[in-house]
Amino acid sequence: MVLGVREIRCSGQPVLDSENREELMQVQPGIDIVLGNLPPESPGTLYITTKQVIWVSDVDKTGGYAVDFLSISLHAVSRDPEAYPVPCLYTQIDTEVADDDHSDSESNHIQQDLSNVTEMRLIPSDPSQLDTLFAIFCQCAELNPEPNDEEGEENDWVFSADQMVDEEAEDEGYISHNPANSIGHSNGNNDLARTILELQINDRRFEDAEEMEDNEDGTRH
Repeated sequence: MVLGVREIRCSGQPVLDSENREELMQVQPGIDIVLGNLPPESPGTLYITTKQVIWVSDVDKTGGYAVDFLSISLHAVSRDPEAYPVPCLYTQIDTEVADDDHSDSESNHIQQDLSNVTEMRLIPSDPSQLDTLFAIFCQCAELNPEPNDEEGEENDWVFSADQMVDEEAEDEGYISHNPANSIGHSNGNNDLARTILELQINDRRFEDAEEMEDNEDGTRH
């Protein structure tokens, strides 16, 4: 489940999930954080682990934010002042609507607000640290591939209609007639394409039969 950015509570350094082999990769002090369109928060300390990014406020040592690497879909170094006034590490975050069972609680209200955050910027006090942060993010991203990446490599999830009709023509001797719309399928299953193609062919045969009947009626009258 993709949770996006979440608020955390800790006492100093965050506790890692050692049972699932989470390890600390980098501790970087002097980091400001900007979540979406919210005001910047500073200063803070960044903890990068093999599974997540954690920012802990230096003002309130017990509060901060965390996001799993599985939720980070893109990260890049931004030095263009037109994109953002100061150099930063820019990230895009996948989000998923949280469970609303306890929507009346204050903590869940905060989480609901954070669930809409799709961008996060990390701003080091020393811009020369950006390349190091970027390299660590790249390394951790490789440790956390998308769960269906391997499956996606083994299966062609979307084909164009032309490709599917050509395959059917090779297997069944059908003639390609280039449908306009593309058709999606999963796990290499072409049953849907075959059914649609057969319906189209049967429809044409049905139209031919009607034309023949009309011609016969015309000759009788």
